[in-house]
Amino acid sequence: MPIAKLSGAARDDFLGDHPDWTHEPARDAIVRSFAFADFSEAFAFMTRVALIVERMDHHPDWSNVYNRVDIALTTHDAGGLSARDIAMAQAIETL
Repeated sequence: MPIAKLSGAARDDFLGDHPDWTHEPARDAIVRSFAFADFSEAFAFMTRVALIVERMDHHPDWSNVYNRVDIALTTHDAGGLSARDIAMAQAIETL
């Protein structure tokens, strides 16, 4: 079964409730940067996110430079954002 693309209204509802996330229209992704005290804290965060990622079987585009972790969520099979991205962002927010 194909994964449905998220409506613009649903995306905007999420962004309204989570102002630290922004929309990147070029690839229809939601993105956020996280800053930590040092590399160890950033890496520990990525490890916790990796456990969520594996459980949800939905993998982000992300990068780490020293104390910063940048995450972009989009669903390639949907051609943009899907409910899976919103669920992943909400799970990340619990950390």
